[in-house]
Parts: sequence; C-alpha cells; structure tokens
Amino acid sequence: MPMYQNGEIDPALKALEARQDEILRKLYDLKAAVDGLAKTVTTPDADLDASTLPQSPTGATLTGTADLDALLGKDVGALRDIVVNANPASPPLSLLVLHGLLCRRYRVLSSVHLHSSVASVPQKLLSCLGRPHADSYTRCRFQLGFTLIWKDVPKLQMKFSTPSMCPIEGEANVARFLFRLLGAEPHDPTLATRADCWVDMGVFQLAEGGAKEQAAAVRALNAALGRSHWLLGAELSLADIVCACCVLRAGLADSAPSNVKRWLQACRNLGHFDCVYALLQ
Repeated sequence: MPMYQNGEIDPALKALEARQDEILRKLYDLKAAVDGLAKTVTTPDADLDASTLPQSPTGATLTGTADLDALLGKDVGALRDIVVNANPASPPLSLLVLHGLLCRRYRVLSSVHLHSSVASVPQKLLSCLGRPHADSYTRCRFQLGFTLIWKDVPKLQMKFSTPSMCPIEGEANVARFLFRLLGAEPHDPTLATRADCWVDMGVFQLAEGGAKEQAAAVRALNAALGRSHWLLGAELSLADIVCACCVLRAGLADSAPSNVKRWLQACRNLGHFDCVYALLQ
C-alpha cells in the first residue's frame, strides 16, 4: 500500500495511526488503574450513629488523632492503597472493625473481590465492607484505598502502597499496622508491650489454639477485665478489638465468664462491631 497519494498521507494510514493512538491511550489508562494495586498486592462503611446505641463505660472511644501525611509522609494527589488477601474460611474480623474505624477518620475507597482460587463465597463476605461508593470511579476524592480479596492463602497477607514497605503477614501484624493509621496506639512502652501480648494471645490462642489454649486465654481475659473496663485500662484499644473478635470467631462468647460477657457487650454497644455480628449471623 503506498504511503502517499497525490503528496498526501494515505487515509488508510491515518486511520491506522488514529486506531493505534486510541489503543495506546486505553493501555495507559489501564496501566494507571492497575498501578494502584500493583504497588500493593498480596479491605463496611461504618458511618453508624453511635448516639442511638446504649452508652458504654467511660473511655470507650479512641482518643488518638491521625494525619496521614504526618504518619506516612507527604504524597500529594496519591491514593494510599491497602490490599489484603484473606482466606474466606477464616475471615479477619478484627480488620473489618479497623476498616470501619478508618472510614470514620478518613475518606476510604473500599472494595471486595473474589480471587480465581476461590470458587464462591457467601454474599455477606462480598458486602462486608459496606455498599460501593457512588463516586468510587474518582480515586482522587479518597485518602485511602482498602481492597479485600478473598483468596485461598494459608496466612492473611497485606501490601501497602509505600514502595519500600515489605508485605505484612498474619492478622495480628496487619491489625497493628491499621491501628497505627488511626494514631491511637499507646505511646507508653509498657502499655504498648501489654497490647502486643494481648493481640498475640488473641490470634494465636483464641483464634488458632486448641481447647486448652482457648480456655487459658479466656481465664486471662476474665481476670484482667475484673480489674478494669478494658484490657489496657480506661480506653478501648487494639487489644480489645482483636481479642473480642477472636472470642467471637472461636464461638466462645456464650460460654464465657461474666467479666468477658460484660466486656463483649460493651464492645457491641459501641457500634464498631456491628459488621462482625452481621457476618456471624
């Protein structure tokens, strides 16, 4: 085919170039969309009106203040993506609670996906992060992206959009990271260490342990809650969130001793755990 006709570019060549430009534009848009996840790969809106709920003991709300730029560094115009791979056989209940708290603090773009390694999941797992945002196509309107992928993985995995950050594995470690984004972690080293101990006990003994380990953990919880409303004293903390979710996931709530039952009810009264109870029904 001649490239020129009467000194002008062949119209067929012009059409081919225009088609190529359109394909390249679409590829660029697709790459931009994928890059948001490629930075991070390996998750219900919680806009609940707590004023209509029964009141809990003093110190039931998180008192930390958080600024993403202060916590993570300035990144103008970038959506910070959190991508979590979780096995639907063991839903990470504590992460759902923390997702809800993040939604109260930041503008969070949430989505749930099903990986090809999993044939299907109940609808409630697909809707566990709440309704899709009406303007979810405009990523620039949000501060955080929270993507939950139900996948056949042996251990929960998370990646974050900071290039220098390695993947995080395990519910306990991911929960710690998300809680730090709220800026509510204890600054006192002793309290922080106690929180870590409770979080590890919750995941490794309550959620993953045998009957004897679970019983010992419940006794430890009951003893601690006999001395204070919450595990670290006067305020709800990550320790309460993780341990309460692990008690519920293990099916130990009905047989729990009195202090643990009172504490679980106090957690439920806050409204933060509504997503968990909805999933367990």
